Amino acid sequence: MLPGRGRDGRAAPRARVLGTRTTWTAVGDGEFFCPGCGGDRNYQRLSGRRRFTVLGVPLLPRGVTGPAVECAACGHHFGTDVLDHPTTTRFSAMLRDAVHTVALAVLAAGGTCSRTALDTAATTVRAAGFDDCTEEQLAALVEALAADTGRVHDDPPCSASLAIELHEALDPLAPHLAPAGRESILLQAARIALADGPYTPAEREALATVGAALTICTDDVTRLLAAARTPS
Repeated sequence: MLPGRGRDGRAAPRARVLGTRTTWTAVGDGEFFCPGCGGDRNYQRLSGRRRFTVLGVPLLPRGVTGPAVECAACGHHFGTDVLDHPTTTRFSAMLRDAVHTVALAVLAAGGTCSRTALDTAATTVRAAGFDDCTEEQLAALVEALAADTGRVHDDPPCSASLAIELHEALDPLAPHLAPAGRESILLQAARIALADGPYTPAEREALATVGAALTICTDDVTRLLAAARTPS
C-alpha cells in the first residue's frame, strides 16, 4: 500500500490541521415563521463565539459572530431579520383586525345608517375571521367611535383619529401583503361604501386613507375605486 493511500488505492482523507469553530449559546427563544419549513416553528436565538482550532482543538478566541436564529425543527440558521416576519397565527390576527378597522372606518364615514352597508360590512368582517360579528355590533361600535371623538355629521370626512386608527392597523400589515392582497382590502372597503349607493365625499376620503396606509399609489386607488363600481 502506497503512503498516503488507503487499501483501495484512493487518497486517504487528511486531518484538517488549522481552522475555526463557532460555539453557540442560546440567549432567547420563541415562535417564528421558518422560511425553511414554510410554517410556524419554535426557535432559539443564538450568540456565537469563534475560536481558532489546531487539529480540531479550540485554542485562541477569534471574536464573536451572529446573532443567529435556529429553527428547532429543521436546525437551519437564519439572520435575526427573519423575526420581523409575523407568524401565520399573528398574520391572520393582523389581517382580521385590519379588515374590521377598515369596515368601521367606511361605516363611520357615512354608511352606518344604511342597513345594506351594515350587512355588507358584517359579511366582510365575518369572512376575515370575526365569526360572531353582527350588524348591530358594528353599528354600536361606530356610534361609540363618534361619541368618543366628538365627531358629528358636518365634521371633515376623515377625522384625524380615524386616520390614525387606520394607519395603526394597516401600516404593520402592508409590508407582508402582496399587491393583490393590499388591493383586495381596498376593494372590500369600496364595496361596503357602494352598498347603499355611489361614494360620498366622506367615503372617498376614507378610502383614500385606506389606500395610502396600504401603500397603494393614488392612481391605483382611483382605478380600484372605479373597478369596484363595475358589477363582477
